[in-house]
Amino acid sequence: MSSETAQGDGTICALVISAQLAANCLKAPARKLWLESLPALVDKLLREWCLRLDEPFDHEGTASWISPVLRSDGTQAVLKLAMPHMEGIDEIKGLRYWCGTSMVELLEADDESGAMLLERCLPGTTLGSQPEWEQDKVVANVLKCLWKATDNKVDPLDFRPLSQMIELWSRESVAQRQFCPDEGLGTAALGIMRELAQPTPADVVLSTDLHAGNILRSAREPWLAIDPKPFVGDRTYDLVQHLMNCETRLYQDPVAVIERVADSAEVDAERLKLWTFCRAAADPRDEWTDNAWIEIANALSP
Repeated sequence: MSSETAQGDGTICALVISAQLAANCLKAPARKLWLESLPALVDKLLREWCLRLDEPFDHEGTASWISPVLRSDGTQAVLKLAMPHMEGIDEIKGLRYWCGTSMVELLEADDESGAMLLERCLPGTTLGSQPEWEQDKVVANVLKCLWKATDNKVDPLDFRPLSQMIELWSRESVAQRQFCPDEGLGTAALGIMRELAQPTPADVVLSTDLHAGNILRSAREPWLAIDPKPFVGDRTYDLVQHLMNCETRLYQDPVAVIERVADSAEVDAERLKLWTFCRAAADPRDEWTDNAWIEIANALSP
């Protein structure tokens, strides 16, 4: 779908909204209202932040509207407006917390709407362009830098606990239990996951959704993370989404892959195995197209 919006200099241009984003927004009333207000909000931000839309990316957002833009001084940036989403509520706060440490910089923000003007990563190719064994090292190095960011202005305790997100996922998994090929294994995994998510003094601010698609090649640093969904919790959890995105390799030898990643990130391998077991066995899924995840879970079952 498309609409029209006025740029910072008053010229009119087309605002294209991906079909997937539009479809996701129709799943909840708050998201539908957000989608309806999107053209007006983009128009407001282009004028207030003196921006011009640049050539669009060759990929489309599924949970946010994103576009490259030019600032009034000609520098490149990215305008991002995310649909209402429980996991992403604190993205602006997280970007301020990390303050550009291995993370894309926040240039402007509209806290009321959640709109962000972000540093443009150039050349911007994703870590997914690299072999998975190379991804392991980059993901681990980026996360270790993020975990060390303890001297910024935002108190880590201002973020929501990881247990809050795990509880939401658990309710979704229970509601979808009829789709799971091994309901007993999933129930056991939910119990373990709730225990792993309990707060401890060693907890750090987590990105929670760091994977090869959310790490971009950059001129400022070799690689920068994007799209954080910050929670406070067990640092081991931060590696799991990367592992879940390496399904084929994980299926072939889950223990070896997990031990390699744990060693690179300097975390406890047994704890990472438990987290990966829980996600494999109990992630909310509308359908299970095959039993690969159950086989991975069985291979890691404590």
